[in-house]
Amino acid sequence: MQVKVAEFVGESQNGWQEAIENAVTEASRSLKNITGVEVYNWTADCKDNRIMEYKANIKIAYTE
Repeated sequence: MQVKVAEFVGESQNGWQEAIENAVTEASRSLKNITGVEVYNWTADCKDNRIMEYKANIKIAYTE
């Protein structure tokens, strides 16, 4: 069994946890057998000194 890795960016207006979950949901549409997730970057867009959108860059491990 060979493990492969794909990178995704998740976005949410509610928080980083939801951004990660959104990225995994999006990945699961095209990738089967997801075996793990690594979050390697957390960012956010701000406006008027408030966070407007949370973003999480993740690597998803999967098998084919």
